[in-house]
Amino acid sequence: MKIVAVNKSASFEYFIEEKFEAGIVLEGSEVKSIRKSNCNLSDSFCFVRKGEVTLKNMHIAVYDRSGAFNTRDSRRDRKLLLHKSEIAKIVGKVNEKGYTLVPLKVYFKDSLIKVEVALCRGKHTYDKRQSLKEKDLKREADRHMKEYA
Repeated sequence: MKIVAVNKSASFEYFIEEKFEAGIVLEGSEVKSIRKSNCNLSDSFCFVRKGEVTLKNMHIAVYDRSGAFNTRDSRRDRKLLLHKSEIAKIVGKVNEKGYTLVPLKVYFKDSLIKVEVALCRGKHTYDKRQSLKEKDLKREADRHMKEYA
């Protein structure tokens, strides 16, 4: 499994509740661009409309050798492929207060491109401060362990 892109801000901004693996509908030149790791998940999000999950605002750079025929937008909406039962579970949770669907990473599973999406609850500022404090304490503990080892 080769990880292509990771949404680092998602774990800082949200409490991750449940993860799903989804396929993604792409064009050939987009696949080639992802193989060269030319994609970015920052500021991207997912929503459900008419029983379909859509990934919005994911940047995939235009493949340089695709020629004049590829004039697609690099941030176009892309359809995610999930089972109906998973979509029903997601719709039920998103309709609850405070849940949202966030893409976490893009990776290759064998020869297929997959997107890991998660049901998340938003963090408050005091939760973010607490997670930064825990991160600093862990870093300090690792530093002390390195001295004694």
